[in-house]
Amino acid sequence: MLEPTDVNARELLLALFRAGVEAVKPSKCLPAFIPAPAGGRTVLVAAGKAAASMAQTVEQHFPGPLSGIAVVPNGHELPCKSIDVLTAAHPVPDMRSVTASHRALELAHGLNGSDQLVCLLSGGGSACLCLPANGISLDHKQALITALLDQGAPISDINCVRKHLSGIKGGRLALAARPAACLTLAISDVVGDDPSTIASGPTQPDPGTSAEALKILKRHELLDAGVSRWLQSEGSETPKPGDDWLCNGRYQLIAAARDALDAAQSVAEKEGLRVENLGDDLEGTARALANAHVRQIDEILQTRPPSQPRLLLSGGETTVRVTGNGKGGRNTEYLLALAAALDGRRGVSALACDTDGIDGRGGQAGAIYTPSLRDMWRSKNLDPARFAKDSDSAGFFASLDALVMTGPTLTNVNDFRAILLTPDAWRA
Repeated sequence: MLEPTDVNARELLLALFRAGVEAVKPSKCLPAFIPAPAGGRTVLVAAGKAAASMAQTVEQHFPGPLSGIAVVPNGHELPCKSIDVLTAAHPVPDMRSVTASHRALELAHGLNGSDQLVCLLSGGGSACLCLPANGISLDHKQALITALLDQGAPISDINCVRKHLSGIKGGRLALAARPAACLTLAISDVVGDDPSTIASGPTQPDPGTSAEALKILKRHELLDAGVSRWLQSEGSETPKPGDDWLCNGRYQLIAAARDALDAAQSVAEKEGLRVENLGDDLEGTARALANAHVRQIDEILQTRPPSQPRLLLSGGETTVRVTGNGKGGRNTEYLLALAAALDGRRGVSALACDTDGIDGRGGQAGAIYTPSLRDMWRSKNLDPARFAKDSDSAGFFASLDALVMTGPTLTNVNDFRAILLTPDAWRA
């Protein structure tokens, strides 16, 4: 049973997470950037977890006729009037992703110089728009992406491979739309907010190379003869910065991790908390970051006891290497490592969630840790180390009724972490 102080901490951490997610929803962050009608047609191509929500928002504010498609993972649909909402698999693409890509390219090819293509991108767009390159089968590409995910490859490496094995990513959608104007509006789910990385940059020049994709696959021992031949061919290379056909495209970032953290900080400060933002770009393995944060907590607790609670906020994207029969989940894995290290220390609570509402391959957004959970897992004879070894961090927190279940939030700016230190922590 949760102690009263734990209940208060839990409610506060959940309120902060909700505030962060709300700030980066399309209905809040998109309207100010919606373009005026073109002289000709305006065609919309949206892809990712926020695609239907973004398309719906544009429909509600755009003063002229619209047509196009929004491609979303299953469960992320919203009704639109003039935009066709299509579903596809995520994080590993399926034939629906291929069909949607063909449809997007057909729409782009049909544009002329008086038209405009509006591309709305968000996390998950890479899987939603998937068109394997010539000679590369969908099954083959699925296997490569699955293997890279399971090995904990950084998303930048995964997207480099995706772009160079694709017929639509890495600027190729914008090339198909020429000579029409192209505007890209993006919600970033990547560390650093690189336009060429968000949804694998279907409208953006690509600084990466086929040679780099070769090295990545070789490093992960996933390179075979067929893929090697393609990546060494001229056709595999993506358009680069300075390409004449992409120079006139416009790009606008409309929401990112820092916006979610800023919104949470504003709420926390109104509640009287002293807030320290550790950064919106933290990377590395989930367990390593948790251990680093425990060391920071220890350093803070060596200082003079504060007159107000402390809050540590952070974002970014960690990685998880799946080693057991669980479903991974970088936020629950981070929190499991943090909980094991804190081991019930008084006055320290934490939340770790993915802002898209889906942590890894599980149905949870993440989880909450409070000090009294230590007694609960001991009474149930739960061994955190065993759950960690089995990559079943979500199962551990499910056994303690400590998962955060939001369902798809229809946005995505990656990880959201909050660590609350109350004055009790200095008296422990």
